[in-house]
Amino acid sequence: MPADLGGLDEVRPLIRDLQPDLVGFTATTSGFPDAYRHAEEIKQYAPSVRTVFGGVHVSALREKILESFPAVDILVTGEGEKAMAAIAAGQDPSTIEGIMYREGAEIRSTGFRTDLCVLDELPFPAYRKLAGFPREYEAPLFNYPRAPGATIISSRGCPYQCSYCDRSVFRKSFRYNSASYLYEHMRYLNRDFGVRHVFFYDDLFTFHRGRVEEFCGLLRKKPLKMTFNCAVRVGHVDDALLSTLKSAGCWMVSIGIESGDPALLARHKSNVDLDEMRRTVKQVQRNGMRVKGLFMMGLPGETEETIARTGDFIASLELDDMNMTKFTPFPGSPVYQSILEEGVFEEKWGLMNCLNFVFVPKGIASRERL
Repeated sequence: MPADLGGLDEVRPLIRDLQPDLVGFTATTSGFPDAYRHAEEIKQYAPSVRTVFGGVHVSALREKILESFPAVDILVTGEGEKAMAAIAAGQDPSTIEGIMYREGAEIRSTGFRTDLCVLDELPFPAYRKLAGFPREYEAPLFNYPRAPGATIISSRGCPYQCSYCDRSVFRKSFRYNSASYLYEHMRYLNRDFGVRHVFFYDDLFTFHRGRVEEFCGLLRKKPLKMTFNCAVRVGHVDDALLSTLKSAGCWMVSIGIESGDPALLARHKSNVDLDEMRRTVKQVQRNGMRVKGLFMMGLPGETEETIARTGDFIASLELDDMNMTKFTPFPGSPVYQSILEEGVFEEKWGLMNCLNFVFVPKGIASRERL
């Protein structure tokens, strides 16, 4: 099935003709309602089809999805490649780690998968299945100096414990591709598709210093004439590493700052020191790269005073770019468990995309004040 289908009107005839045995969906919280409507529609035209859902939303809510959404047959909870391959091969569901399914009136779970993927053994994404790639796919949210661009995620998981992050898929694991795999991935994008800029969407691109130094060394030794953006965490960079990134073609560095209020950051386990943050911003700029600050408004504990402090902090940083998202209490995040104690939460999944204020903290009089 082509990857560029526009909607149900284009899917229906294909489903009628193909009569597939299996259809898989991955969905974020905001994307789940539309994905489920597609599943219901597909079952009308192919009644014997099995639908498999994976991704962060179903991994967080687990049996609640199977209890409330009858058009979902199987859930892949956590990392999906091996489980989905086993399902497609017709393996007995009870022997497949990391799934949930119905058996009569009962919901069965096979627990979490223990044999996770070795990331360097995975093939590069099937870009050729994307009609018009890369020029028809502009990367959102980030600026870049040259086109066309493409995105790469070179790691999975996060070792930190921020209260607002969903950990239901990768849990406490943190793994990453090797430097040579990254270099070959970029070379493939450039050679076969003419990509000239890469966005590394990793939360912690510089977590393993040795990997970054080796990767940048490969780019200097065998230049690809490409540039890239990446995200760093305060405490994981210094002048030497920033200079290395710049020499390899790094154009912009993003930093998750979230708030300019120290107490609010501590409450949500962000563990960011604002003075160190200010120094890091200046270090990045001094080494010839742009800095993008990433902020979040409306966290539990937010007040008009904390918002004002964040505004003052932003003004003091002299950032090159910034992005302000709207706090969303995602299922699977620690803060979700007690969110109703923290303010007013309107749990409409279709709106939970960080672009809408679905939560109003107690310290704010109304949604309009945010």
